[in-house]
Amino acid sequence: MKNIVLYIIATVSSFCFFESKMSDDMKTYTVLKTQMDEGETIVPLTEEQWEKAIPLTDFSQPWRTEPMQETSFKALHSDKYLYLRYDVKDTNLIIYDDYKRKRDIVRSDRVEIFLRKDVGLKNYYCLEVDPNGAILDFSATHYRQFDDDWTWPKGHLFTKGTILDGGYRLDMMISKESLEDLGLIVNNVLEAGIFRADTDLLPDAENPDGDFKWITWVDPKTEDPDFHVPTSFGKLLLAE
Repeated sequence: MKNIVLYIIATVSSFCFFESKMSDDMKTYTVLKTQMDEGETIVPLTEEQWEKAIPLTDFSQPWRTEPMQETSFKALHSDKYLYLRYDVKDTNLIIYDDYKRKRDIVRSDRVEIFLRKDVGLKNYYCLEVDPNGAILDFSATHYRQFDDDWTWPKGHLFTKGTILDGGYRLDMMISKESLEDLGLIVNNVLEAGIFRADTDLLPDAENPDGDFKWITWVDPKTEDPDFHVPTSFGKLLLAE
């Protein structure tokens, strides 16, 4: 009996150590704070404010060998909002033009952010946004159990897509109130996966999934492309 108890203690301790070590080893991006006059009207950040954000360009394309198109991510936060910006190089922009349901967005080039409540992905939330700013928002639980009926709280998420020569820019504003209500901000930290789906082939009857190159901030070290795993997340530290 004593040996069994010791085994259980050792197993639990090992699990706790693994979870702690996993958290300590996570990539971290610092989200600097910016001052905003935030009244009733929603005001976007100025270019001068964005110039002070830390650029994140540490992306990889783990499952493909061909050259990767550039992706740059920036984030800032204020008392009320988290601001995200993706600047994407894309020489062959693909946007599916026959959306009939929100999941049809997965047929297009897009940027993504996943936000989780727990390491085991019992609860996490996914935002996938096309270059025009159309949103696929859903909640999920491990493994790949998606609730497409779920939507981000109304009035707490805003996107703007801008098509540029050679690519696009995607701006996103998320209220801190919604992030806190969903239990996603803990000790000024958000655990997030930052991704991009890049395709040169519009899905059709013969190839309904297209041919996507999957780009990620954190390499999840999976054999096949997969962002819906605990190892695909890093930390966004909300600096004071």
